[in-house]
Amino acid sequence: MKNLKKVSLYLFALLAFGFASCESEDPEKENEEEVITDVTLQFQELNASNALVGSVFTFKASDPQGIEVGKTPTIQSISLAKGKKYQMTIEVYNAIEKEDITKEILEEAAAHQFFFLGQVFESNFFSIQYADAGGIALGLKTTLTVSPSTGTNNSSMRVVLRHDLNKSFTGASNPNFSNFVQAGGETDLDITFPVILN
Repeated sequence: MKNLKKVSLYLFALLAFGFASCESEDPEKENEEEVITDVTLQFQELNASNALVGSVFTFKASDPQGIEVGKTPTIQSISLAKGKKYQMTIEVYNAIEKEDITKEILEEAAAHQFFFLGQVFESNFFSIQYADAGGIALGLKTTLTVSPSTGTNNSSMRVVLRHDLNKSFTGASNPNFSNFVQAGGETDLDITFPVILN
């Protein structure tokens, strides 16, 4: 009788542990953010016919721990000429994993989007349009026009990358959508580049 009680208690404990294990092993929705260590903005001038002219020049932000994780990313100042039009492309990289995140962003274009904010847009120094292949609102490629009379030589441009947002949200198709948070999703990147206008 004593052994039967022990066996019953043992079975009860085993069953209770089994139920607890099942509950704790329920799959949770993974939402791992990419670590971005390097962001490179590439510029090339566009002429009056929108043909690319001149050489490509780049400006970079980087942090070996990750731009959103590290304390002090190194950010180069963007230097552009007043009255010029440029094609701007973005390259995103994870040096820790040696992974080109640009490719992933492009493959998952329906879930990602860049927004461009800051003083250069608030003061109408810059205007910007998405220029990605297929007319999608993504922002890996844009057309950026610098006003011929900016009134100042120093400014700033904020680059924000969101994922899992509602791209159909009113206003979200605008690359300067300051209320991008209202479209949902989460931020993968939020960095401000100093801008020098010549």
